[in-house]
Parts: sequence; C-alpha cells; structure tokens
Amino acid sequence: RLTEALPYRELRRRARGVARRLLNLGLVRGDRVAMIAENGPGFPILFFACQYAGLIPVGLPISLNLGSHSAYVGNLRHLLQASEPGLAVAPVELLPFLEEAAQELPELNTESASALEDLPDADLPLEPVRSDEIAYLQFTSGSTRFPRGVVITQDAVMKNLQGISRHGLQVRPGDRSVSWLPFYHDMGLVGFLLGPVTCQLSADYMRTRDFAIRPIQWLKLISRNRGTIAFSPPIGFGLCVRRLTAEDLEQLDLSSWRAAGGGAEMIRAQELDHFAEALRDADFDPSAFLPCYGLAESTLAVTFAPLGEGVSADEVDFNAMAEDGVARPAEQDTAQVSSLVNCGRAIPEHEVVIRDESGTPLPHRQIGSVTIRGPSVMRGYFCDAQATEEALTPDGWLDTGDLGYLTEDGLHITGRKKDLIILNGRNIWPQDLEHIAEEQPEVRVGDASAFEVFSPDGTEMAVLVVHCRTTDEEERERLVSSIKGDV
Repeated sequence: RLTEALPYRELRRRARGVARRLLNLGLVRGDRVAMIAENGPGFPILFFACQYAGLIPVGLPISLNLGSHSAYVGNLRHLLQASEPGLAVAPVELLPFLEEAAQELPELNTESASALEDLPDADLPLEPVRSDEIAYLQFTSGSTRFPRGVVITQDAVMKNLQGISRHGLQVRPGDRSVSWLPFYHDMGLVGFLLGPVTCQLSADYMRTRDFAIRPIQWLKLISRNRGTIAFSPPIGFGLCVRRLTAEDLEQLDLSSWRAAGGGAEMIRAQELDHFAEALRDADFDPSAFLPCYGLAESTLAVTFAPLGEGVSADEVDFNAMAEDGVARPAEQDTAQVSSLVNCGRAIPEHEVVIRDESGTPLPHRQIGSVTIRGPSVMRGYFCDAQATEEALTPDGWLDTGDLGYLTEDGLHITGRKKDLIILNGRNIWPQDLEHIAEEQPEVRVGDASAFEVFSPDGTEMAVLVVHCRTTDEEERERLVSSIKGDV
C-alpha cells in the first residue's frame, strides 16, 4: 500500500524549507544533525535539507526489535555522544526513544520530523555543502567493535556514485530501484537513496521491519512496479526463499529485474542458487545476480562483478587455505573444497591490493589483508585520530579489516581479519564452520555462529553456537554429534 509519493521537485522544495528552519534554530555551518533513519520521507527531506544548509546529517538506526528497549536506547545514547549533534530528530512514533537517549545530554534539543516542517519558515540565504566539505557521517555496522563515525566528503560520495551508476550498474533510462535496506546503512543510503537521486530514477521503498516480517512483499513490489535494480545481503534472499509459497509464486513476474546485487556480508553461491531455483517459475534470470564488495569507509562500492554474468565462484583447496594461506585451485582428488564468490574488479580510479602482515603486496591467490585506495575513501573516523591512523596510511591506503585474495577475474573475500580462528597453526574461517552447521536440516541459514575462545589452560578452541528449534533431548544430542563429526 502506497503511503506517500515524493517527486524530486517536491523533495527539493520541502528540503530547502527545512534547511532555512534549521538555520533559524541557531545551527551553524558544520553542525551535526542526527535523525533516526526510518525508511519514510522524513529522512530524505532532512538529509537534503542539511546539504542545502551546510550542515552534516547523521543517520541513526531504528531497532528491528523494539522489545529490546534498553539496549536500543543505550545504542542511540552512545551514537549521540559520539557524533555530538546540535539537533536530534525522529519520526513522531520514535521520538520517545530519542528523548530518553538524550536525557544525559541536556544541551541537545530533540524534535519530531513533522514538527520541524511545521515551524515558521525563515527568509535565510542557503549556502550548500561544497565539494571538499563533509557530506555526512556514516556509522559503521559495529560487527567487531562499537560503531565509529565515518567522515565522507561530497567529492568522495559523488565519485563513488559515478562508479556505481556508470560502471557497476550501467544505469539506463527506465531503470527503477526497489529497496528495503535501511537509510542508516551505507548500501541503503548511498546505493538506494543518493544513487536514484543523482541518476533521477524512480525508487520504491519499504520499511526494513516490514521486509523482515513479510519479505515476499519486496518481490511483489519489484514485480508490480517493474523494478530493475534491487540489492540485498545474502540473508535477505534466504528469507525470501523460506517464506515463499506456491500462491506467491503465481503472482510474481521478476523478468524486469536486471541487477540483483548481493553484498554487505559473505556471499555464498549456494544461497543465491537456491533463490534462483525457487524463483525460476517467476522468470527470475540468474544472470541478474551481481556480487559486489564495499564498505562504509569507502563510501559504499569498491568492486563489482561483471554485469549480466551472474555468480562466478572459485573452487579452491580448503587445506591449502588453512595451512599455507594460498587459494590453490581445487582438483578432482582435492579432499575438501571451498567455493568463494568472485566480487569483481575495482570501480574506476580505485585500487585493490592484498598485503601480508608487514604491508608487502602479495601475488595473485595469496591470502592477506584487503587494502584499497581511491577518491571514495573516507577522510577518517569522526573525532577518533587513533582509529583513523590504524586504518589509513599517509599515502591513502585503507586497511579494510577483511581478508581475501585476487585472481585475474577479481577479488575474492575469505572473511574478517578479527574473526579468523587459528587452531594449531591452521587458519579456520568461522563462515566455513557455520556453513557446516547450516547444512543440517534442522538448522536455518544464519542460525549458527562460530568464534574462538581460550580454554582455562590458555589454548585456543573453536566454539560453534547453534540456534536449535527442537526441544527433544535425544534429537539435540544427535545434532551436536552430527555437527561435531562434520567439523
């Protein structure tokens, strides 16, 4: 059900009005304006208002599970303290959470998005953000530590959008985006809010929480509005497969979907194959799959696989990876094989180099730290000089924190550096252990988590936690035994 249509002309008019109201509140150039980034019209209006007024927007997350009240409020409080905004804004239904989070910040004013638009207009001159100034702060996902504010300039975001639209997606007249990705995430903000605006494409948005509850609505939206570009982390494609019914399938026509991007987490070819097979009768074309690699510290995109060629995976010797750090192509008699998706080559004007622990570049198929350089790379972390120095070299190379290797075809990601489990000198990727568990019929994709701990005697050991939905004790013991044996 369509709740609101927002033509770009109307977005511009409303954003300029809010920009003048923000300046009338006493905000000055360079001040941060934080807002809970719900997938509705309020956030885009405020985001572009900040661009017109020379202010810095900061997207705050919305909790998918509002039952975890105290944890969510605590997270908001930390993000407000980290970004030091001059104003914090929320949709009216989420304002109580924001007000509670701001209680320890007495100088911080909070306001609802609708009240902000209702304030008296002011006849004030607008001086938009310049190309070398900060466009926004993007908080990282915080998967390995607490989120940090990534400083992105106008130049950086425009270069990245140019690479996405011209190189990665090869945007054409008539394209239409469909997205459930949250605006506080780099893929949602850059890829599906700023991307459509700069290319002047129509875009359909649904709330992230609505997708989590009814993922098939995303597919129905693509089908009904003839969407051509829609991205998701692999878990989103998996959710669709789990919830798909024969009745849903009859209502879907996905023949218009030409760029089905996957990123934001490790991509497994098997998961995408399951999606393609499940949606075959809805005319989904597997060649539409578009694996890519990116991160907030590089605005969004770093690499894209070739458009229109689908998923290409590199079959390598698992033991050679674990023992020697080499992605050796698997042969017929290889005992254990790992399949790693090709994420493609870097967008124009950007470089990807794999390095060892000393920073020395490695040849193709040697696994090491993924480092990148280019005009889309962040200026640094907001008010965190130490973290900036750890991530960025003086000559502009960013250590992404990911491990991977290069081939002639492109970049292959093997995992996060901080997640790597080292047992008896062997490198074990937690995703491989999790995949073993998820192959059990009782375990769903995403319901296993592997990590390293130290035993009381100081030796390393791997722990695999599985969300098990059976309560029968014998069945649980059988599942534990089966997973242990496979591992």
